[in-house]
Amino acid sequence: MDRIEGALGIEIGGATAERVVLAVFFLLGTVLGAYVWIPLPFTPVPVTLQTLFVLLGGAWLGRNWAAVVQGAYLAVGASGLAVFAGAAAGAFVLAGPDAGYLWGFLPASLLVGGLWDRASGRVASRVALLACADLLILLMGTAWLAFELHLGPIRAFLMGVAPFLPGEVVKVLAASALGPKGGARG
Repeated sequence: MDRIEGALGIEIGGATAERVVLAVFFLLGTVLGAYVWIPLPFTPVPVTLQTLFVLLGGAWLGRNWAAVVQGAYLAVGASGLAVFAGAAAGAFVLAGPDAGYLWGFLPASLLVGGLWDRASGRVASRVALLACADLLILLMGTAWLAFELHLGPIRAFLMGVAPFLPGEVVKVLAASALGPKGGARG
């Protein structure tokens, strides 16, 4: 077990109860964020609250734990539990039109978790980091959406990025305000 923990960069035995509780909280937050969804008539991708929990999970948990949480989220959904937007479930979701957004949760959580301590001292740095991670999710999602639906770049932008920008700005600002200050991660 020690080798597995060391390879992942996670100390399960030495983890504080707070870290485990936070991990469960952000996993459940991502699931519940998928249930707060607004379908849009012109795109197969709904508006959800998931990215808020992805960003906050990275800030509070750090790189390794945040990635494990998002990997667990994807695995739970692929296994058949209805944890994706619209109560969708199954591995086919991870290859459908909005799969790129879901897969983007992993690198976004790694990015925020890996750089949060450096950025947390200044509001502008936190917002910039969170915006970059959020943009990474949008770009991965839009690239896959364009591939899946055979869209040109303008149509892909209009279906995969533009409708989500106002909400993502609000989520980035909220995550910046709710994230730990100055390396306070458990």
